[in-house]
Amino acid sequence: MPETMMQEIEQIKQMVKQFVDKEVEPYAQQIEEEDKIPQHLIDQAKELGLFGISIPEEYGGIGLNAVSKAIVLEQLGRTHNGFVSLISAHTGIGSTGLVKLGSENLKNKYLPAMAAGEKIACFALSEPGAGSDATNISTRAEKKGDHWVLNGTKHFITNAPVADVFTIFAVTDKAKGAKGGITAFLVERNFPGLIIGKKDKKMGLRGSYTAQVILDNCIVPEENVIGEVGMGYMSALKILAEGRIGLAARAVGSCDKLIELSATYAKERIQFGKPIANFQAVQWMLADMATETEAARTLTLKAAKMVDEGKKVIKEAAMAKLFASEVFNRVADKAVQVHGGMGYVAEYPVERYYRDARITKIYEGTNEIQRLIISRKILEEV
Repeated sequence: MPETMMQEIEQIKQMVKQFVDKEVEPYAQQIEEEDKIPQHLIDQAKELGLFGISIPEEYGGIGLNAVSKAIVLEQLGRTHNGFVSLISAHTGIGSTGLVKLGSENLKNKYLPAMAAGEKIACFALSEPGAGSDATNISTRAEKKGDHWVLNGTKHFITNAPVADVFTIFAVTDKAKGAKGGITAFLVERNFPGLIIGKKDKKMGLRGSYTAQVILDNCIVPEENVIGEVGMGYMSALKILAEGRIGLAARAVGSCDKLIELSATYAKERIQFGKPIANFQAVQWMLADMATETEAARTLTLKAAKMVDEGKKVIKEAAMAKLFASEVFNRVADKAVQVHGGMGYVAEYPVERYYRDARITKIYEGTNEIQRLIISRKILEEV
């Protein structure tokens, strides 16, 4: 990588880190208690261009490559995971499909507002009867003249309550199924027939909202098809692969923060007349936390680099998501242990990270599904 590019990435990294540490982190507990992200933080994120990190410059975004984007998401992962989720769901799976597969007309129409954070995006694939088995979606799209009519229900859709544009997948040819029978559509919030359900009450990720998206004879213009008709499932796989790298990067950033919090607490907490940092049991926990985090970072950046090189990353993205999410959960568990009773108290941030970590093994493809993806690719390569 050229030295000038490395310097630019480092500048972006430090800018985001400063924003996270000095602006967002002081409001982390407020977000947790109120289940709401202060508008001024969202406005600041817009000013920094964080909603446009994956959108090309010609459409008003920053247009970061995959490695740079991973580094930014890693820094965002250092603070409240609900705040990070709002941005990453928008810049990841929410906008990737349009950026990579949309027509020029669609890009020019929607991307500038998305890059500015004026229109929030989300990705709607999962359904009550089709979570891990995405090929089993039942939402239907029927062509009528110059538009499509969509009917069905999506659920657990991140950003749905606040989103303005939705990437929605529907069956357009039942006989073909996933191989040529699923299509992706860009649906605006104000299109007739699109209904948002009530916000889900979740274990964690306060301030990041999910809800059902109900399509009741929803009318979508013909030009709002993303990519080719019938190729939506393959599009979803590509979008999810890159999204998983971003999720892994966020998890790594959260691990970094947990290590810092745990090391600081270990040096301050006195037991038996000395800081608990002096005890080998605590030292070994910190060592394991740091070692696994570095391994997850390396795996994540490798997958991101492959994206930038134009290589297929379905297996590597699954590996990064699988490993980083499980490391996040282990690091969060050890962080609570280092903090002892205080780790179980909501006033200390490790309690929040512990709850937020759990979803990373479930969304954007459960870790069981990641293992299936990885093993199938290995068997294909032999």
